[in-house]
Amino acid sequence: MAKANQPFEDLRETAAQAVEQNVERARGAMDNYLRFLQNVWSPDLAEKMTTYTAQNISASTDCMQKLSQAKDFQEVFRIQTEFMQRQMNTFTDQARSLGEAYNKAATDATKTFST
Repeated sequence: MAKANQPFEDLRETAAQAVEQNVERARGAMDNYLRFLQNVWSPDLAEKMTTYTAQNISASTDCMQKLSQAKDFQEVFRIQTEFMQRQMNTFTDQARSLGEAYNKAATDATKTFST
């Protein structure tokens, strides 16, 4: 019985280590990306991107932590499915909001050239 659980114990340990490393990398990459956005885009669009990026990284990190503690394949599948469903809904809302902010920024930029 112990051998049957061993693959998931090994997987949990490996996943936990990977989560820690990837969270630090993601934070650094996010910081660089957000600095870039703040310099290039309108303040509203940059703020939305900053918020959404932080939310998406947090959701991914939470999912990875849950996956690293899964006891069997069924739990892994359930966690992954729930995560994907939540993220698809979240991405839809975020895309709509970003589209509105982008259109406003483009309209504002066009007004600047017209005057």
